[in-house]
Amino acid sequence: MVHDLLQYQESILFLGRPGVGKTTVMREMARVLADELHKRVVIVDTSNEIGGDGDIPHAAIGGARRMQVPKPSLQHKIMIEAVENHTPEVIIVDEIGTEAEALACRSIAERGVMLIGTAHGERLENIIKNHTLSDLIGGVETVTLGDDEARARRSQKSILERKAPSTFPFLIEMRERHYWVTHRTERSVDMLLHGKTPFVEIRRRDDQFQVLIERWKPYDGQGI
Repeated sequence: MVHDLLQYQESILFLGRPGVGKTTVMREMARVLADELHKRVVIVDTSNEIGGDGDIPHAAIGGARRMQVPKPSLQHKIMIEAVENHTPEVIIVDEIGTEAEALACRSIAERGVMLIGTAHGERLENIIKNHTLSDLIGGVETVTLGDDEARARRSQKSILERKAPSTFPFLIEMRERHYWVTHRTERSVDMLLHGKTPFVEIRRRDDQFQVLIERWKPYDGQGI
């Protein structure tokens, strides 16, 4: 479902409700990146769901390393420790949920490390509206336009704009286990903030489990 995106070596954020398969996807991506693409992969494993909680890591993560987190509140510190002490090319982290973790993600991305992560929320709009996590998609700020600029844009004088580059160039909404909506994050965020409909990729499996990708489909989100 996502193998082609890994070739870009750009960070990917997954959203989806509990039970839709995010952890299974994290585990498989760890294996592919480590064993097939020969990357140095570190899993920051807070709940031990990805790499297992025993002394021997889960076999499905392949050659990826794991760093177990003693307390959930320390996840952001272990993320930074992983970068500073283990020279990874890829860091995988499940359930990004605090401002400290979002800032750690930005710090990691700025060092040129690829991130694969999941966050609380089901749609891109959930992240845009979440003040704690919006930094993952570049952050949102209110900008006041001059009269001429507002008229040229045919908009109000106070508008919402993205503050900075997105930490995650790709964002995937896992609607169902075999039905994903893929965003180019910055493009989709900008269009949603301007009241426009972004175009996305729909990724799904058919009855024979073949992956089908439909490009340039209008997004059916909730709106900002």
